Amino acid sequence: MGRVDGKITVVTGAASGIGRESARLLAAEGAKVVLGDLDEVGGEEIAQEIRGAGGSARFRRTDVRSFDDVGALVGSTVEEHGGLDVIVNNVGVAIGGTAGEMSEEDWNAVLDVNLTGVWRGMRHAIPAMLASGGGSIVNISSVQSLVGFLGWSGYAASKGGINALTQQAAVEYAPQGIRVNAIIPGTILTGMNEGILRDHPDPASLMSTWTSMHPIGRIGQPEEVATAVVYLASEESSFVTGMLLRVDGGMVVKAG
Repeated sequence: MGRVDGKITVVTGAASGIGRESARLLAAEGAKVVLGDLDEVGGEEIAQEIRGAGGSARFRRTDVRSFDDVGALVGSTVEEHGGLDVIVNNVGVAIGGTAGEMSEEDWNAVLDVNLTGVWRGMRHAIPAMLASGGGSIVNISSVQSLVGFLGWSGYAASKGGINALTQQAAVEYAPQGIRVNAIIPGTILTGMNEGILRDHPDPASLMSTWTSMHPIGRIGQPEEVATAVVYLASEESSFVTGMLLRVDGGMVVKAG
């Protein structure tokens, strides 16, 4: 038996990066996964890959900026599988800018996807989980919720909001059997960070900087975050809620 055998699971942002690897590993450990993303090609690709390996997966195009889209993703999952056990709220965008320079449009855009998108997932998942006796919510935050990076004020604020929302909901819903936790990744080699590298005038220097920030001596891989997702989705973490689990190569505890 797998570690999440038979658990009905929704993963947003599942077409790439942490979401993709989380979906793959959850399915390998026995979960029935329903994948949401705007990237239809990437989403269908990972769903087919999972099915080809003998797992259960379906993709549905989902924009986490839309309350109705997220509701349809969760609703169709409940209709198809009879309930919901796990949701992984993973979608995120990186929009740069300091607090004194960001446009209001950029500020609203990053908060809408990164923070309100997570809330939309929780808002629809919680009633479904209450109806079936409980579940596990896993939100993907960032080390930028805990430490300052130059030029990323909106992104940091959105991720800090995820931490607070996670802890608040954990207290609210623990008595009804819903656990709510967040993972705080360090620098992970996702498509988003690959794009930042491509756009940088000196990618090698930026990668060197990222590497030096992690005492472990390298940046992380999406599958290393996915293992934490499976832990929090599984009954192995049955007494864990309200936790902000750092998967950051020691970045946050490094003195300098």
